[in-house]
Amino acid sequence: METLLDEYFPILVFLAIAGAVSVAMVTASVIVARQRPNTEKLSPYECGFEPFGDARVRFDVRYYLVAILFIIFDLEVAFLFPWAVALGDIGIFGFWSMIVFLAVLTIGFVYEWQKGALEWE
Repeated sequence: METLLDEYFPILVFLAIAGAVSVAMVTASVIVARQRPNTEKLSPYECGFEPFGDARVRFDVRYYLVAILFIIFDLEVAFLFPWAVALGDIGIFGFWSMIVFLAVLTIGFVYEWQKGALEWE
């Protein structure tokens, strides 16, 4: 157990120093910076005009479908690179595990396609 703590001690020191530096920077910016709020600084900034309408509107379901599609392809790429690098070491079980994973992602892609997420109007 002691060797495990010795191995993780540098990480703990790094996190402590990073936390101390970030707190010091935020504190220094509050102390040193001029705090003069005015109407221009406090006004909402989005596109150069005052916001209109309610921010809590319903989104079209296609927005969520595109988000799911992005996650599908993002996960696929994130898992394919390490799998391809380690393919020689993991053997046939690793190969078929990735084939099952890609099949699940393909089912998700077909679902997206059937729902019309790829059709833009």
